[in-house]
Amino acid sequence: MKQKYEQQMKKGVLEMLVLQLLSEREKYGYQLICELREQSDAMFLLKEGTLYPILYRMEDDGLVEGRWSEPAGREVSRKYYGITAEGRETLDQLRALWDRFVANVEHIMK
Repeated sequence: MKQKYEQQMKKGVLEMLVLQLLSEREKYGYQLICELREQSDAMFLLKEGTLYPILYRMEDDGLVEGRWSEPAGREVSRKYYGITAEGRETLDQLRALWDRFVANVEHIMK
């Protein structure tokens, strides 16, 4: 039962967390997966099939932009995602909403 509730809570914050990581600098998908895992003490263990639809949706919504890298030597081309101005505004709004949400949940839980 715990896993069901944990998954529901995680779904609500994934876009915000991805935007936060992209606000630092542009990144490619696997890099985002690794950073989410490492920075969350393995709480966010995303699969590519979970992350990429989020990135595509955010790209369609104008929150992020994707660009393909030029392969050098034996490197493969990667699609890097960067946050847009609209994405930064949305992230600011999500942070404010998150702060309000957490404060109200904590108030009720005490």
